[in-house]
Amino acid sequence: MPESRIETELLIVFIDLTRFSAESQRVTDVELANVIDEYYAHVGEAVRAAGGRVVKFIGDATLAVFPEEAIDTGVTMLLELKDEVDRMMSGRGWHCRFTAKAHFGTAVAGLFGEGDTKRFDVIGQAVNMAATLRSTGVALSVPTFRKLGPELRTHFKRHTLPVTYIRSEDPRPFR
Repeated sequence: MPESRIETELLIVFIDLTRFSAESQRVTDVELANVIDEYYAHVGEAVRAAGGRVVKFIGDATLAVFPEEAIDTGVTMLLELKDEVDRMMSGRGWHCRFTAKAHFGTAVAGLFGEGDTKRFDVIGQAVNMAATLRSTGVALSVPTFRKLGPELRTHFKRHTLPVTYIRSEDPRPFR
């Protein structure tokens, strides 16, 4: 493995907005760019303040990672950010809602790409596991839930199948 990469345990988080594509069709490109820029700034600041790192933004989606010691602060940030982003979008008259999927596992982190355009990324089965969780709000994989402190666990309830933990206030994912 190149020196610029390490295998490490991380909290891997995918953040997305529901109905974003539909909402983006009803505004100009300039308004869309302004909304997404405000959203990126808000999410990026929250992730950084909680001890995490934004790996990338893709449209309305975000991939972020947190070191193991920041799991509780990262999940707490997701709960707070959900309410903040939902209010922000609602205040703009947008029917978008924040969703997040978090999985704790091992990934390869480091620089990937071609030549001098390499950029930081995370690769591995744990990243795929996080991406495939189902969520209508904030969902955690079992390994993530088990890493939480006891007080933070009270914000989640078990949901099956497959087993995930969803924020108590969120509706059950569609089957």
